[in-house]
Amino acid sequence: MKNSHYDVAIIGAGMSGLAAGIRLAHFGKKVCIFERHNAPGGLNSFYSLGGRKFDVGLHAMTNYVPPGVKGTPLGKLLRQLRIDREEFALCPQKQSRIAFGPRGETSLRFTNDFAVLDAEIAAKFPSQADGWRRLVETVRAYDDVSLDARPVSAREVVADHLTDPLLTDMIFCPLMYYGSAQERDMDFAQFVIMFKALFLEGFARPREGVRVVIRVLLEKFRAAGGERQMKCGVARIIEQQGRASRLILENGGEITADYVISSIGYAETMRLCEPPQTVSAAQNTGTLTFVETITVTRQPPAAWGWSEDTIVFFNDSDCFEYTRAEGQVDLRSGVICLPNNFDYAGGTLPEGIFRVTCLANYDRWAHLPEEEYQADKRRWFNEVQHSARRFLPSVDDAVLAAAQLATDMFTPRTIRKFTGHLNGAIYGAPHKVRDGRTHLANLYLCGTDQGFLGIVGAMLSGISMANYHILQGEAAGRA
Repeated sequence: MKNSHYDVAIIGAGMSGLAAGIRLAHFGKKVCIFERHNAPGGLNSFYSLGGRKFDVGLHAMTNYVPPGVKGTPLGKLLRQLRIDREEFALCPQKQSRIAFGPRGETSLRFTNDFAVLDAEIAAKFPSQADGWRRLVETVRAYDDVSLDARPVSAREVVADHLTDPLLTDMIFCPLMYYGSAQERDMDFAQFVIMFKALFLEGFARPREGVRVVIRVLLEKFRAAGGERQMKCGVARIIEQQGRASRLILENGGEITADYVISSIGYAETMRLCEPPQTVSAAQNTGTLTFVETITVTRQPPAAWGWSEDTIVFFNDSDCFEYTRAEGQVDLRSGVICLPNNFDYAGGTLPEGIFRVTCLANYDRWAHLPEEEYQADKRRWFNEVQHSARRFLPSVDDAVLAAAQLATDMFTPRTIRKFTGHLNGAIYGAPHKVRDGRTHLANLYLCGTDQGFLGIVGAMLSGISMANYHILQGEAAGRA
């Protein structure tokens, strides 16, 4: 490894890094991905505990469309990565729900058929119907893949169309929980990306979870001739004459590359640079983070009447506050995921799974003594679960306790440890670098902080940055 040279070095084996590597390797580039952990997938990986496989980030793959639908992000990534649709084995959701009020008294159903949400809004918010349709037209017409679009407040744009604050918050809630690094608002381009991904397209999941997607990507990368170094992170990026001249690895090795693509985040990448770019990184470091509880049960959720909803986005307050929690956890809002409730074409999952996500505060978890940390995890596990169950049909505590087989919980501290994201910020920097450029001429960003979101978005980010900065750039240079 010492003194090896590559056409492209990629930092991080997450979805975007793997996709960039596949795309570049298909065009004959000598590519190596460097990953500090022993498992690929980054923010969307999996782990083993007690003989079971647990997904880390995957509630659902967004951007799902049925076979034959043209001109969509899913179709583009399958084509550019040379993946057959059947390889991902995607199973669509049944239905999802946005539930607001102390026990979800106001709700909006949505499925992978946009007409369902459209009808729900027309029926429950009739005075907003015309504005809603104008907003949808605006979203459909907006060029959300433009790399040079100027930031615009999504709240301001939506306010031009919707006047009911409850409906506005209900629309923002899923989009923020599944992709916003910004408190209280979103850049309109990010809003459009997520609106299309969740509402105009939809949710799906492989029956075996995220490891199916990772396995396909690894196979494609290997078949294309790509190299991968696991448990071998990048420690420093050495600058010389405005370029990334060398990468110093955590194992003491050193490599050079014509291009470097980093998928680990903007601030995280800037901290690797020598000299470090700490001032700019500090100004664009995310603070939004989460806790998530996972419960495995003997029976499927249908045994307790929890059979209809795949994902529930809930909020119990008069307004939706998407901000860093003041305490360790904010129970006012969150996301319930019931992986059993995808359409597995006659099949089912062997056990029931109940997952709940809530906003949290990294600083309240980061430095706790281990004994106190574990005690707080146990306390919050119960509180998070009880909070979420307000938005599902009532079930006696004893019934659920008797059905329980296993539990786990991750906190912002877990996220920081296994992803490297500062503050445990899953969605990274609040201000995205849409063109992927950095202060170094041959160092580019892909993934969360470039700005394409979700699993499909992450893969498209890797593809786009590989195309735009390397493949197209070299083709233009030869012309």
